[in-house]
Amino acid sequence: MDFLSDVSLVGGPFLWFSIACGAAGGAYLLWRRRRSWPLVVVASLAVSAGIVALVHWILVDLMATFSENLPFETLAWSVPAVAAILLCAARFPRNSAKGRSLSVLAMIGVLLLSVVQVNLYFGLNNSVADLLGTAVARIQPLEDSLKRSADGKPPPALEAWKAPESMPGNGILRRADIPGTISGFTAREAYIYLPPAYQRELRPSLPVLVLFSGQPGGPADWLTGGQLRLQLDRFAEAHNGLAPVTVVVDPNGSGSANTMCMDSRIAPVDTYLSQDVPAWIKSTLDVSNDPGQWAVGGFSFGGTCAMQMGTAHPEIFPSILAFSAEREPALAKDRNKTIQDSFDGDVEAFESRTPLVLMQQSNFTGSGVYLTAGETDHEFTDYMHELANAARNAGFQTEEHSIQHAGHSWDAVVRGMPGGLGFLAARWGLTR
Repeated sequence: MDFLSDVSLVGGPFLWFSIACGAAGGAYLLWRRRRSWPLVVVASLAVSAGIVALVHWILVDLMATFSENLPFETLAWSVPAVAAILLCAARFPRNSAKGRSLSVLAMIGVLLLSVVQVNLYFGLNNSVADLLGTAVARIQPLEDSLKRSADGKPPPALEAWKAPESMPGNGILRRADIPGTISGFTAREAYIYLPPAYQRELRPSLPVLVLFSGQPGGPADWLTGGQLRLQLDRFAEAHNGLAPVTVVVDPNGSGSANTMCMDSRIAPVDTYLSQDVPAWIKSTLDVSNDPGQWAVGGFSFGGTCAMQMGTAHPEIFPSILAFSAEREPALAKDRNKTIQDSFDGDVEAFESRTPLVLMQQSNFTGSGVYLTAGETDHEFTDYMHELANAARNAGFQTEEHSIQHAGHSWDAVVRGMPGGLGFLAARWGLTR
């Protein structure tokens, strides 16, 4: 069973199997239309493209299921899937039972290829274990031995700590509920990375990194698509076992919810993230209480949320990692709908909580922000430039990087994270 869990969904035999299934399925659905196959191909793809465009318009513009357009690659790979469904349906009435079964199998082959390619683009489920959630399900609850010492004494300063001769080679993951004691907000479980240095009896005063995932999604996405443990283990290996205690927090409450990381009529999430979460971390984990050693980060919706927390609460989160952040939080492409649903149409109340406006109103000297976006993710690359320019003008120490050959995907995060951690290390004074 472990062997199946480790099977890669983004490379190796399974990827080639899906390509073969898609090619064979497409060929079969066009079989017996040899004389007219060019016309059939063009017509089926044209109709399918129209259906995909219509559904996309309904989901984004009409129903506001997503606040931004879906990536082109996702839409493009949806077209052959819809075409396969149409071709299968067209052959169904006049086929024998065997022919119908073969048509359905052919359709499934094309659907498999499309799904695999969409997953390959987003980079969320890299293995069967990621897809089924089995690896995440095995993460143990945070045990008392890893919590803050009962005597309340702060851990030794990072500068005074010396790496022992024997230390674990890797960090560990744990899970915990962070209650909304002040806000009343109910979040999903958080995931916690504890570096090798934390696992020693005498722990140093480690920095803190709070992370948010995209929307739709959840905290576990940072463990699968973001490859968080691998990223932080590599950082720890290069820094004598030192790495930030990293807490992946849920700002939405469910996979489909969108709270915009604000205190609004939707939910008191700013209060949860700025008060409940820091208070729980400080009272539960042996970490630094120095605000300069705290950072916040995220991808997509989570990157926007990180910008919000870093601009609304620089005294708590003076360092920001923003991967593919939006220019401002949104419920829908229609800005008026966002403001109406969250603040009863009060434009000033909404804008007073957005990073661009906050950066116009305040000086952020002493804060730092590291922004990235996929090179082919043009819309979010434009957002990155706009946010970076505003941050520089507001006094932020600012870096921005386009990730080559990457789109709006976890691949952009994985490839951008080492630079982001290096940015934080310099600000935190972590030396090799």
